[in-house]
Amino acid sequence: MKVAILTGSVRSGRQSHKIAHHLERKLRERGAEADLIDLAETPLPILEDRSGRPPQLQATVQGLSARLRRADALVFVTPEYHGSFSGVLKNALDYFWEEFDKKPIGVVAVSAGKLGGINASTQLQHVILSLGAFPLPLKLLVPEVQSAFDESLQLRSEQVAKAADRFLDEYLWFARAIVQAKQAGEISRPLVA
Repeated sequence: MKVAILTGSVRSGRQSHKIAHHLERKLRERGAEADLIDLAETPLPILEDRSGRPPQLQATVQGLSARLRRADALVFVTPEYHGSFSGVLKNALDYFWEEFDKKPIGVVAVSAGKLGGINASTQLQHVILSLGAFPLPLKLLVPEVQSAFDESLQLRSEQVAKAADRFLDEYLWFARAIVQAKQAGEISRPLVA
C-alpha cells in the first residue's frame, strides 16, 4: 500500500514534522510504501484561481499532484493554530482536492498544550468529508509535542508511542478495506459532484 504523509507546517521551529517522520518510519516497518510530502520543501502560493496558475508553478503543482494520485491512502499532519488546522495545509487541500477523492485519510494533530490539537483534528475531518474522501474516525493527537521527542526525533513519550501504534493499526485496517472495495468496484462514482 502506498501512503502519502502530508505535513501541514512550514514554520521554522515547527514540531509537527517530528510525528510525521515517526509515522513514516513505522509505516515502512509495517510494509507500507511511505512518501513524506513536506510542504516546506515545495511551497505553494495562496491559491487565487485554479485555472490561472503561473507557468513557473506548473511543474511544482504537477509534481505534487502526481505524488498524491499515486497514493492509495493519506495521512494529514497538522499543528493546531488558534483552534484550527494550519492555513498552509488548507491552501494545499484547495490546490489538490481531486487527488483526495474516495481515499482513506488519517488525521494527526499536535499542540503545545494538553489537548493535542483536538479542535484542529475535528475541523480537518469535516474538510476531508467535503473533499469526498473517507476520514479515519480515530485521530492521533500529540499533546505537549515540544517534549514528546528527543533531539534525534525519537519518541520519548510512551503515551504517544502507544497512541501512534493504535492509530496505525486502525489506519492500515481502514485503508486496506477501502482500497479493496475500490479494487472490487464497490466504490466507483465520485463522492463530490
